[in-house]
Amino acid sequence: MKKLVLAYSGGLDTSYCLKNLSNEGYEVHAVSINTGGFTVDQIKKQEKNAYSIGANTYISINALKPFYDKIVKYLIFGNVLKNNTYPLSVSSERIIQAIEIIEYAKSIDAKFIAHGSTGAGNDQVRFDLIFQILAPGIEIITPIRDKQLSREAEIEYLKSQGIDLDWKKAQYSINQGLWGTSVGGNETLTSIKSLPDSAYPSQLIEIKPKKIILSFKSGELTALNGQNGNPVNLIQQLQDIAKDYAIGRDIHVGDTIIGIKGRVGFEAAAPMIIIKAHHLLEKHTQSKWQQFQKEQMANFYGMQLHEGNYLDAVMRDIEAFMESSQKTVNGEVFVTLHPYRFELHGIKSPNDLMNASFGSYGETNKTWTAEDAKGFIKISSNAHKIFKTINPSKK
Repeated sequence: MKKLVLAYSGGLDTSYCLKNLSNEGYEVHAVSINTGGFTVDQIKKQEKNAYSIGANTYISINALKPFYDKIVKYLIFGNVLKNNTYPLSVSSERIIQAIEIIEYAKSIDAKFIAHGSTGAGNDQVRFDLIFQILAPGIEIITPIRDKQLSREAEIEYLKSQGIDLDWKKAQYSINQGLWGTSVGGNETLTSIKSLPDSAYPSQLIEIKPKKIILSFKSGELTALNGQNGNPVNLIQQLQDIAKDYAIGRDIHVGDTIIGIKGRVGFEAAAPMIIIKAHHLLEKHTQSKWQQFQKEQMANFYGMQLHEGNYLDAVMRDIEAFMESSQKTVNGEVFVTLHPYRFELHGIKSPNDLMNASFGSYGETNKTWTAEDAKGFIKISSNAHKIFKTINPSKK
């Protein structure tokens, strides 16, 4: 039989792919990649459904650590927010999922690989790019995209095959992961409507303000409220605390890879708090030009990641720069959580460049004289004076 690996989420599209490809004579090996969105019970349900539909094998791969090590860490180092809003929750997941799936396909010597993406979204690009680059000899099969199937047609086909699971479409599509949860619905298909509170998976429970402390070492989160831990567990712990304040909700509007505008709602309490806390610590511990240059690179890095170009060599170069820039990003950031928002109060760091021994802004100068300041200002104005003298009509 023709050995095929299917990126299997357990939803309607991938269930159709599983049954259809099995019927066409493929030996289908269903693979789900856990990047933070699946519970143990959900994985067990996926496995049961996969075998009942026709999978030869099913495996769930825990990719939380590689997801953090290869991607999330650099999104934090770069304070990456797409269009100054979105922490790249889903797009970053798809990259690591594609890498893990293709590595598994190669490990079992599969000649075919399939996914359930349509022809109307970003995921088809991300998956295909990674698959083609890492395994150009493996043929990619995309039944939903190629046949331009409607949801109704998929359901009808599965029912005709005796597969009648609960395919009722939820009012809102939810994609949950380590680095945030996306929320899509009828409102996000418009330019004017916002998502109602009920659309978000986390609801407001806590109203009493809560103080927390985030500790960083070389730019990585190392402790929460003084309790050390690995970054993945600390992100999950912070999410568990902050989600009860309904923090991190927003709607991202951006340019899709296929050239159209798109909107998606999201909630990302832990990512938003970590990025903003990390950025504040950087402002205290990095030089002006480190911050400036990294901001340019991080913006480009986020765009390339979003568009599936993760494997381009320039991405490793940017990661090396960002890693180097984090050597002095050490210390604690003090935060208070409130309903729907959070406050950053300040930082404590052995690398704090806001050192009073050199002077206090707007108050005292300790390492230069008044004459030094006058001379500095006079020389600084020279280029402007020369230009104005030569070009008196220029405003």
